[in-house]
Amino acid sequence: MRAIIQRVTKATVVINEKTKAEIGLGLLILLGIEEADTIEDIEWLSAKIAHLRIFNDANNLMNLSIQDVNGDILVVSQFTLFASTKKGNRPSFINAAKPDIAIPMYGLFIQHLSKETGKEIHCGIFGADMKIGLINDGPVTIFIDSKNRE
Repeated sequence: MRAIIQRVTKATVVINEKTKAEIGLGLLILLGIEEADTIEDIEWLSAKIAHLRIFNDANNLMNLSIQDVNGDILVVSQFTLFASTKKGNRPSFINAAKPDIAIPMYGLFIQHLSKETGKEIHCGIFGADMKIGLINDGPVTIFIDSKNRE
């Protein structure tokens, strides 16, 4: 499971020219799921994100978590995080989980993240053509892969 976590002052998801979700200060999480992902990946990643200290404290140091700043969270499915560009110029997405696996895993991730943070999680619609708008604060962008545990 892979996640791109962006600290934002605003983020939106628009589907068919209608705003599906919008947040202010918080995290925009682009989530990629692969066939090999398990509940352990979900539990580890959701806990890691819930406690990630990437918001500035009074001394302008990254010491605060999403709960500390009472921020919002927006999660968007992003199968392209498993793109392979090893051969040729057209990416292969063979490692991305198919919808029958990815959709339930996406739902479980959202549930676990909500439980870890005590927050409602805003989200896009799995598989929809979405337009994502954001104001990256910092900019701060973190990449986490649950298989590497980094």
